Amino acid sequence: MLGDYGAVTVLSGDTGHLTYGKAQTTLASGNLFHLIRDYCDTPGAAHGSALRAFLPRLEACDTSLDHDAGLRVHLRAAGNDLVMRAVQDAFFDQRYWQPALRSAAYIGAETALGVAIVYDSRIHGSWHRKRDEVVAAHGRLADIGERSWMRAYVDHRRRWLAGHPNPVLHPTVYRMEAFQQLMDEGSWALALPLTVRGREIDELSLGLAQAA
Repeated sequence: MLGDYGAVTVLSGDTGHLTYGKAQTTLASGNLFHLIRDYCDTPGAAHGSALRAFLPRLEACDTSLDHDAGLRVHLRAAGNDLVMRAVQDAFFDQRYWQPALRSAAYIGAETALGVAIVYDSRIHGSWHRKRDEVVAAHGRLADIGERSWMRAYVDHRRRWLAGHPNPVLHPTVYRMEAFQQLMDEGSWALALPLTVRGREIDELSLGLAQAA
């Protein structure tokens, strides 16, 4: 439940190309370069020397890296390094979580579930465009209330993903379906324990409690 810091993924048709880490930052966005550079520049990085050799190609967003076996080996190994884990936590907080909090505050979202929906869209893509389309069709969050607005947004985004010209996005409707389920259950506070897509999330699985 804590995420796989060494995860390396390449999906056919994914415009982000190679993705890496706990929150899956992408080669095509340039953020993978910034993450690996931060790691290489951090004292004690066990795989810093090996990964530094890839920085010029990462900076150039060289998509041939999608299939570079050497890079994959080093990325996966670095995921076990506590330095990489600390760098990823700081990187994803600064580049994804904090901007998502600002986006949630901008529209007036206050519930934990509402913030989670905004965060998911920020990291998945096209948050601003889909947000503005929902505002145009249904009004602002402040006008119709957070719960009504979030339901409209999740429904709109699900239909967009399901009909997207890029078929790689079609299976990702599960993200919106999970949010729809949580809304139907009234889990706006995201109080633990929760069951999401058949998996129970509690304090133990999140590392917030110790096993008896």
